[in-house]
Amino acid sequence: LTLLFYFYFLVWNQLFMQKMIRNHARFSEKGKEGNSESEKKFDTLNLVMPTLFSTEKLSWLQRMMAKLLCLGPIPQHIAFIMDGNRRFATKLGMEATSGHEYGYETLMKTLQWCREVGIREVTVFALSIENFKRSEAEVNALMSLARMKFSRILETLNSVEKNDVRCRFFGNFDYLPGDIRELIEAIALKTRENKGLFLNICFPYTACDELRRACISIMKSFKTNEPTEDHLTEELISKHLDSGSSTEPDLLIRTSGETRLSDFLLWQSSYSCLYFDQVLWPDYSFWNLFRAILFYQQNYKQIQEVRKYGKISPNFKIE
Repeated sequence: LTLLFYFYFLVWNQLFMQKMIRNHARFSEKGKEGNSESEKKFDTLNLVMPTLFSTEKLSWLQRMMAKLLCLGPIPQHIAFIMDGNRRFATKLGMEATSGHEYGYETLMKTLQWCREVGIREVTVFALSIENFKRSEAEVNALMSLARMKFSRILETLNSVEKNDVRCRFFGNFDYLPGDIRELIEAIALKTRENKGLFLNICFPYTACDELRRACISIMKSFKTNEPTEDHLTEELISKHLDSGSSTEPDLLIRTSGETRLSDFLLWQSSYSCLYFDQVLWPDYSFWNLFRAILFYQQNYKQIQEVRKYGKISPNFKIE
């Protein structure tokens, strides 16, 4: 029966992808005629996105396949490297910032899909510290986009609370303007008692910077006494990371075809299942997530064995 459903999915998916390619080609032609129309259309989309979740409902086939997925092990924590926004914009002849806006809408839909299949925690790489090395114009545009989106989330926080989402922010906030720091602090404070989906937003973030700040935090925690080798355990370091109260990602997904982690959750993802998808992030669909979770389920036994036997006890010594 499972093979029958899987065969049916493969056939349907081929038809679906052909339709998407045709639609995308038509959309690309419209984009070449003028960016102003597509930008106006996107502004309209923004007006009807009042919550953290997309209002778009799953089709009957998507609901059925989601239920089939739930028959197997579901990753409780998924991390996303949302790559490909700028290439998506270039492909359609738009400015880079428009690609980031489309990427935001894809994130809203992805959160809805994750909730549908029972995923408890989602971590997203929203902004790398390395992005501050880009042109001043693009950095300012990214800050303006963040300011607009965080303001909208804060304004509609009653809807967020209804969905019982807890928003947490990981990263070095010293890079951010004061008003954006105030926005993310307000969002985190407003949702801190929620127990539903945990949304961790890495903004701005790199794993090396996180580890550096964790070491500084450990040194300060010892006050006058300097920590010794016996004090510096993996558990202590993990506790002082931004993700100290979070679980390790079960599945880490990167889009756009790049096969590297780009300084994202290097400590936390040491035993995560890695899945690299060719699709650009704004084009990410329910079926991309479906295939990633299916890949996780196919490798679930090996993942659990590595997690169980891969870690060495801190008391282990070779005689």
